Amino acid sequence: MALAILLPVVSWTLPQARAPRPPPPRVTPCPDDAAPETSLYCMELVPTPDLIGATGVVELHLPASPFGLSVGPDGHHHFDLVLDLEGLPAPETLGPYTVFVAWVTTPELDPFQKLGVVSNGRWPVGRVAFSKFLIMITAEPSPTIETRSKAGRLVMRGTSPSGRMLPHDQSLGVRASHGESHEPRPGNPWPTPPMHPGVPVMIPGLSALRPAAEPFLPGAGVDPASLPLAEPRRAVPLQDGDTLVLRAGLVRRTIRGKTLVMYGFNAQYPGPLIVVRQGATVVVDFENGLDQPSSVHWHGIRLDNASDGVPGVTQDAVPPGGRFRYRVTFPDAGIYWYHPHVREDVQQDLGLYGNMMVRPSTSGWLSPVNREEFLILDDLLVDDTGSLIPFGRETATHALMGRFGNVHLVNGEPAYDLAVAPGEVVRFYLTNVSNTRTYHLTVPGARLKLVGSDVGKYEQERWVDGVVLAPAERYILDARFGAPGRVALVNRVQAIDHPAGGFFAEADTLGFISVEGAPARPDLAGSFERLARHHDVVRDIDRYRGLFERPPDRELILTLEVDGLPFALEQVMRLDTAYANPVEWSGTMPAMDLLSTGREVTWILRDPATGRENMDIDWRFAVGDVVKIRLVNDHHVLHPMQHPIHLHGQRFLILARNGVAAANLVWKDTVLLPAGTTTDILLEVSNPGRWMLHCHIAEHLETGMHMVFTVTGS
Repeated sequence: MALAILLPVVSWTLPQARAPRPPPPRVTPCPDDAAPETSLYCMELVPTPDLIGATGVVELHLPASPFGLSVGPDGHHHFDLVLDLEGLPAPETLGPYTVFVAWVTTPELDPFQKLGVVSNGRWPVGRVAFSKFLIMITAEPSPTIETRSKAGRLVMRGTSPSGRMLPHDQSLGVRASHGESHEPRPGNPWPTPPMHPGVPVMIPGLSALRPAAEPFLPGAGVDPASLPLAEPRRAVPLQDGDTLVLRAGLVRRTIRGKTLVMYGFNAQYPGPLIVVRQGATVVVDFENGLDQPSSVHWHGIRLDNASDGVPGVTQDAVPPGGRFRYRVTFPDAGIYWYHPHVREDVQQDLGLYGNMMVRPSTSGWLSPVNREEFLILDDLLVDDTGSLIPFGRETATHALMGRFGNVHLVNGEPAYDLAVAPGEVVRFYLTNVSNTRTYHLTVPGARLKLVGSDVGKYEQERWVDGVVLAPAERYILDARFGAPGRVALVNRVQAIDHPAGGFFAEADTLGFISVEGAPARPDLAGSFERLARHHDVVRDIDRYRGLFERPPDRELILTLEVDGLPFALEQVMRLDTAYANPVEWSGTMPAMDLLSTGREVTWILRDPATGRENMDIDWRFAVGDVVKIRLVNDHHVLHPMQHPIHLHGQRFLILARNGVAAANLVWKDTVLLPAGTTTDILLEVSNPGRWMLHCHIAEHLETGMHMVFTVTGS
């Protein structure tokens, strides 16, 4: 297998001036105390032996993006490069040369593309979209050269951080030195998840290991035929003051021909689509018909704290057979969702989730469309027979990576199907409810316009090639379908083959949209082609722009501690610590991922000002406060991961990632932090009570990564 699958570089040539160009107004990812050899966003340039005193680094800046990071149509990460060079001699002192030129290429040295003329100083040289790449600086006879010539002389070179990811030596035969707790237990065998089709190699020493937890599946001893057959979701319009009975219970599902016992709200998949008007208050009578305690959290809603649905914080867990009454007020228009806040890794994954559509109180909130579609993205982990891989009974499994599924679901089904008319404009309300998977959703053949996210509209609509959705995030996407044909809905990413030490393209088709029949009426092409600026959002945010540049008021470091992992697993993982993908897009090592549990893994939120961690952190605010919070995702851990951080009961703005200011703002309740990044958010404190802040990778939440902050006032 090739070490990398690569996209062409998106680059440009700098004007051929010798003076340094001014750097972009960003925070450098290469501070003086950083070690480029351990950074994910900084690479050292090494001079040839005869150039003593020449030094250089390449800063890998994250381009401004409406998502957690910028990704190309084929799933490659984008980086804007800035070269910082010192000590280069005059080119003519090295031979018949007049300039230095920077180039980018792949480990295979093909293609070889010019970035621009450089010299001592800081030089922004363009954008790359390679999985692995090399930077070379050569002395050249002319600034107009466009391809590297044999006449040029190499003076400096460097390898991208991803180049530190090397193949595992399969001849090592890592010996397992696992304790008794990791042996298969009599009467409770754990099935081994099937290998990922793109990574068929099992790393030696792991095949015999099992997680240190008893396996759990719902409905033990229950005849599946006695359970209600789950039905597709139905919309439930509610008026102010209405009451909805919402029952969580065991259901029977058939997925890819296999009968499964799962969970469902009101025996539907997903749960009922609750449709309300902005400003309405409804009552939800929750009944727990599960075989374990549960609750309901109303994700993204700035509701009364007593109805937030967090056991141990706002209520006691509802026992099997118990009831709880929620009063839910909807102050903000947009798309939201509800799910349990007890063992999310189990209950949410087995089907307990549903959307809430909050209609705006005024007309003209968004441009007209021909229709609306509500898409909930999820994945499910099954074995080769289609049966569910068990969950941990006492504690979560998959504690490091999170539980990646191998069956993709859209609205609970493994194959989405939609028919539209040519020219039809469809508004998609997208929600990611998966335990850990971040989606890069593309719709090749359709023109896509991004209009909103978690808590409403963007300041400015914009064209996009795809949408990056972390767990718990929502996006509002308008799509116009042109000529008749069949359009695929594709999750397109670059996955990692850890044993081979490289990347490979992964494209999972989630469904198809058939464009057929007579042209759509009314024809909305004119309004669709306009990128609206939402002045109401701009005015709302204007109140806070003067606070964007102030120092952070609070900081959290997101980190990890492990103790007692199986010896073989820990040794294999240490082979990968030289590099971490900013986002783990795919579960390419399912058997290895299964082994870590909450007994060995603790994910941590740490307040560096006090040293307190997780539930010991004591943040206190008052209604009306505006708090700038810096979130630092530590990648110097055994297994760095991205973290989608969710704040209950409030809304915030994402100001900057790695010092790159956000160019187009939207109110959010969940933010994706790629590994090794620093993100600044501005929290508008508007809602009193005790509220949770946590990672929305379900297994990270279950293994410690959560805290509570208190808001006083009315």
